[in-house]
Amino acid sequence: MTSPIPAVVVGTGFGCRIHVPALRAAGFEVAALVGTNPEKLARRAEVTGVPGTFTDLDEAIDKTRAKVVTVATPPESHARLVLKALEHGCHVLCEKPMAFDAAEGKAMLDAAERAGVMHLMGNEFRWAPDRALFGRALADGQVGEPRFLTMVQYIPFAADPEARLPRWWFDKQAGGGWLGASGSHLIDQIQAWLGAFESLSAALPIVSDRTNVAEDSYVLRFRLKNGVEGVLQQTAGAWGPSATLWRVAGTKGTVWVDDGIVRVADREGVRELAVPDDLQLPPPPPAEAADSARRFSHLELGPYTRLCEALRAGVEGREIKSAVPLPTFRDGFAAMQVMDAIRASAEQGGTLIRVG
Repeated sequence: MTSPIPAVVVGTGFGCRIHVPALRAAGFEVAALVGTNPEKLARRAEVTGVPGTFTDLDEAIDKTRAKVVTVATPPESHARLVLKALEHGCHVLCEKPMAFDAAEGKAMLDAAERAGVMHLMGNEFRWAPDRALFGRALADGQVGEPRFLTMVQYIPFAADPEARLPRWWFDKQAGGGWLGASGSHLIDQIQAWLGAFESLSAALPIVSDRTNVAEDSYVLRFRLKNGVEGVLQQTAGAWGPSATLWRVAGTKGTVWVDDGIVRVADREGVRELAVPDDLQLPPPPPAEAADSARRFSHLELGPYTRLCEALRAGVEGREIKSAVPLPTFRDGFAAMQVMDAIRASAEQGGTLIRVG
């Protein structure tokens, strides 16, 4: 029986809701929470059963002898906290978006590679069965050579200005905006499926009844380095039921997702792809729908547990048996380069920008 590996979680929102239970499910000992508000820390520690609370990360690592630090704070604080953890030689899991901008992301990547530790991004949805199966269909050549990608979503998540949502989402100075909160996931997914971005043209509109805040939507026309042409657009500010179109057309077929079901069409007709055993997730906890902040916990925890299982295997020096490619700081930096290009294009009225 292996000894428990002590971990410190920085952040009392998503960190307590997802990081703490996912780390425990993967076999880590969550030794402490780190935050800025002692009263909130005490309340969250009592609810989650975490024994230690600290307002200083150095002290938390020293007192708990933590081997792992996970960071779930607003993006503008990621670089400072991650670099601090790396100074202690800790393995690090950082939430997306990786940093405030690509320059910070590059500093984090370089420091992690110098430290020789595990460095993972919180892109847990790579393990979502429909996304993983979609990517496997592409990798297996079921559509031939991919040529054309469309990802469009209407989501009511932020349509109501009174909805209870993380404040940083709408704070530009904190690195907020729907591009970082959600778009960073889809940018990472596109790169994991199909490769690096080459160029793009973008807009960052506000669709909901808000003013003078970071965007709640994004519109992106892009070309990948392998020649795939694509459109990525999403709004979190649309009233009504969610609507999604994810589809890739290639030289021999098309693959798409329809309400969690992956289908492929080619000259033989249309077929549904079964989810194989290695892409199955742990059973989800009971859905928590009391407020919008917890609405998707049952969807997030299974994939995050798989991410933390990969982290633990790497920390212990074991073979990492992952059904999907691991999202590392190198991937996080690549996504930050795309996000910087999107923001630059939007500021210039949709000018075509070369990524990186």
